[in-house]
Amino acid sequence: MRIVNLLKIAYRSLSKNKLRVLLTMLGIIIGVASVIAMLAIGEGSKQNIQASVSSLGTNSVMIYPGSSNMGGVRMGAGSHSTLTIKDVEAITAKCEYVTDVSPVVQRSSQIIAGNQNWHTNVIGAYGQYFSIRNLTISSGVGYSTTDEKVAAKVCIIGLTVSTNLFGAGTDPVGKYIRINSIPFKVIGLLDKKGQNTFGQDQDDIIIAPFNTVQKRMLSTIYLNSILASAKSEKDIDKAKEQITSIIRTEHRLTPATEDDFTVRSQADIANIFGSISNIMTILLASIAGISLIVGGIGIMNIMLVSVTERTREIGIRMAVGAKGRDVLIQFMIESVFISILGGLIGIVLGILISVLVGRFGGWPVVITPTSILLSFLFSSAVGIFFGWYPARKAAALNPIDALRYE
Repeated sequence: MRIVNLLKIAYRSLSKNKLRVLLTMLGIIIGVASVIAMLAIGEGSKQNIQASVSSLGTNSVMIYPGSSNMGGVRMGAGSHSTLTIKDVEAITAKCEYVTDVSPVVQRSSQIIAGNQNWHTNVIGAYGQYFSIRNLTISSGVGYSTTDEKVAAKVCIIGLTVSTNLFGAGTDPVGKYIRINSIPFKVIGLLDKKGQNTFGQDQDDIIIAPFNTVQKRMLSTIYLNSILASAKSEKDIDKAKEQITSIIRTEHRLTPATEDDFTVRSQADIANIFGSISNIMTILLASIAGISLIVGGIGIMNIMLVSVTERTREIGIRMAVGAKGRDVLIQFMIESVFISILGGLIGIVLGILISVLVGRFGGWPVVITPTSILLSFLFSSAVGIFFGWYPARKAAALNPIDALRYE
């Protein structure tokens, strides 16, 4: 019954100063809303990165020429020429932890079809490249091993290339294009994949048989990269170790010699970018959390003012039998009420901001129950922490001195 009375007293006290209470809650509201919005954007970015990396092949293992001793991820072909088709053959024959292997050569080229032209990346690879990269053909067929052996001038194009050369909605299968003045027959159209996390258009691509691109367009024996697919996710690390050993043997590297190639997996890339995303999320949420601290200081300030204004009231209550803990609980209730109500309003505002950012800003956002619960608990803790000192000060007042206070 005493708690109910204390709640009523706290409510009446706060309702007398609605504007002051609202301004006090403002710091908590902004802080909670900012934390939820930042965590939603960070989690959305993290999941978007993971989805984009997974779309390239969950079990993919990539081998690039040149060593990477800076701990970074090489996103394109290396600057050294160290990989050859013999490395591909050795991996295929000796690595028991991979299912598909494909050499990759690529070149940026001018593409012409009729009176239309387009500039894009032409990739030469084995047919296994499609399964490694999780690419599917929506129209037409893939090229055969015979096409590969005879270096047939056939290709499979992405939707962006097709749209720019033949127009939207047109099936390009059976049509001819010229790549650097060499005629190619389009035998397939890739399914749409859209942009990845890094802003690259995954549909702006042409894929042709490896021998065709290497011999007819590049005239080189070196590869830009090698792609392989591990049997399962649990075999990725074993596949990387075995591939490293095989290539070192092929390149006749001594134990003291550094690798002249780099082996990476999709999991490595996902982990690195996931770590970066986590750091950015924590940083942004920490900055947003500062406003929660500022809001807590505001609560302490207002509660100290309230104690000063209500000193005589406190003295009268103590004179008629109220104990120090009753006064302590009353002021703590007021402090926690301000922080909890501000936290609830901040949660609603944070969710609204996250939805608006996702809808109109184009940012991937994911609102998790954990972020909401964390923000609510933090705002409540702020109310308790910063409300304790003013409440303790009120409870410690001497009743006689309080009654004499003017």
